[in-house]
Amino acid sequence: MRRVRVIPVLLVADGQLVKTKKFKNPQYVGDPINAIRIFNEKSVDELVICDISAGRYQSGPDLNLVEEMASEAFMPIGYAGGVSEMHHVEGLMGAGVEKVGLGRSLVDRPQLVRDMVARYGAQSVVAAVDFKQGLLRGNAQYLESGKRRVRGTLEAAVQSAVDLGVGELWLTAMNREGSYLGYDLDSVMSIFAKCSIPIVIQGGCGSREDMLSAVQAGASAVAVGSMFVFQRPHDAVLISYLKEEIRI
Repeated sequence: MRRVRVIPVLLVADGQLVKTKKFKNPQYVGDPINAIRIFNEKSVDELVICDISAGRYQSGPDLNLVEEMASEAFMPIGYAGGVSEMHHVEGLMGAGVEKVGLGRSLVDRPQLVRDMVARYGAQSVVAAVDFKQGLLRGNAQYLESGKRRVRGTLEAAVQSAVDLGVGELWLTAMNREGSYLGYDLDSVMSIFAKCSIPIVIQGGCGSREDMLSAVQAGASAVAVGSMFVFQRPHDAVLISYLKEEIRI
């Protein structure tokens, strides 16, 4: 039996911890540093920080905030948000980040991705692919919080990222995010079957059973947002984690 990797995801906007639903309407939920301290106490193995304001403003990562978060964390940290230049990556790595997630740069700056892989190794470079179904067409990659559709299928977008040499894929179902409806496994089963790199799936987790189903379907790990930030049924803010590990 092996232990399932369960990764909390913290969304940050303008230095504050927020939560969204379907990538919309960020709700303030607290201080990201305090959340990291709580996850330290709960012995979380790894953590992902996504700065949605850095991507929105195209301002690059807030390295002071990233360094503060990374220095507080007892676990490895992955980061995504606004990374579009090599000096952004250098700053993140210098601040203590172990994995850098790229979304827009997969499409607009493919050479940056190749250069990152060559310099830091595939294990440090992650393709962060957000997807949803269009009104008349199938699933596709979307950028800029859903405002920009990438031409072609989701499968083609994933293969393009793999061809750039990334070491891991963060695959997020935008229409499930914050919904507790379970991961969108139907949309990604073909990717699980064909993808040559590990896949972390995100968007919609509402239970341990959802996590187990995703890994049984082919995910290498599961990422969890709302379930670890809110207490249901009223979505009161309460940072939590699994009481015991999941094995499969």
